[in-house]
Amino acid sequence: MTGLLVILVLVLLSVALWQLTKIFDLTQVGKNKVSIQVADDNDNKINGYLSFAFLAFIYIITIYCFANYGKFPLMSNAASVHGKEVDNLMWISMILIFIVQTITQGLLFYFSYKYRGRKGQVATYFSDNNKLEFIWSSIPAIVLAVLIFFGLYSWTDIMFINEKEEKPIVIEIYAQQFKWTARYSGDDNVLGKANVRLIDGVNALGVDLADPNAQDDIVTDELHLPKGKKVVFKIRSQDVLHSMYMPHFRAQMNCVPGMVTQFGFTPSMTTSEMRDTPDMTQKVSNINKIREEKSKELVAEGKTALDPYTFDYLLLCNKICGTSHYNMQMKIVVDTPEDYKKWLSSKTSLVKSVKTAAAEDAKAKEAEANPVKKDSLSAGKDTTVVAQESTK
Repeated sequence: MTGLLVILVLVLLSVALWQLTKIFDLTQVGKNKVSIQVADDNDNKINGYLSFAFLAFIYIITIYCFANYGKFPLMSNAASVHGKEVDNLMWISMILIFIVQTITQGLLFYFSYKYRGRKGQVATYFSDNNKLEFIWSSIPAIVLAVLIFFGLYSWTDIMFINEKEEKPIVIEIYAQQFKWTARYSGDDNVLGKANVRLIDGVNALGVDLADPNAQDDIVTDELHLPKGKKVVFKIRSQDVLHSMYMPHFRAQMNCVPGMVTQFGFTPSMTTSEMRDTPDMTQKVSNINKIREEKSKELVAEGKTALDPYTFDYLLLCNKICGTSHYNMQMKIVVDTPEDYKKWLSSKTSLVKSVKTAAAEDAKAKEAEANPVKKDSLSAGKDTTVVAQESTK
């Protein structure tokens, strides 16, 4: 309510100032022979200088941002093999945009000053200029064509996966509000069939447990990947549109309900190796300094201090999928091939987990169904003891 009142006051002040300027204009009627509504040569000259001042302001801000914020890594340390291609394409695009923006903005403000309005000066009119139109049409067309073909080549190289020859690890990524679940294809490297109608208890992904290919499938809440090995993700969504986003691996693919999408890449840097890079070390250090300052405030208020930040790869959702979208994430760990095999071998298959859960559920139901029998047995035992004591 306070914010609305502030906005209302600002609007009313703006209207009042506008009305005051109109009143001032009316008081000047008849005093000056030249109308203040028409710009003269001096006004145009001042506006030309102001245009140059604004251009200088743009360039100074650009240089300042490069000098003070250029140290923050935006497109470095890609953790996948194809990530370098994506970063190269991004750098080429950004450099071209920066050069074109610098030149065009300079020319725009220069010509606005050079050809400013002067008394008695009339603009030259011509209907067309084929040479000029050819130049300004062909140069952008060529540049864009090069970028598009480079992008298509990179995209095709990333997306085309020959599963028979490359034999990548097949992992399913299952999205639902607001969590991620991973299903590993096991020793046969083939995922079992799944259907949302089969979702029941431990089988939260709806895997067809009767499918032979599903017998060795492993379901986890943490994603482990081996360094240097191609991984193909089969992506499903249970409810709404999500987007599997792994920024450090330059990977993103929509999760669409009712269909399976796919993305694959080869991790090139383990989690520990990424933590040791200079950029990440500096980033973690900066974050922990901020957390330390915040912890002092929390402790002073009698609250619990924040834990130190440790870097981990994350799988995020890049589509606004609901109220807890911001917190829909899963930890990714890139291991050495040996550590990955060791971790995977320690996991229980989904079929075994379902059988174990069913057995525990059956025991619990049996315990609930037979409480009276246990009481009667204990009562019989007590009666015998009493009888023996009375005989003595």
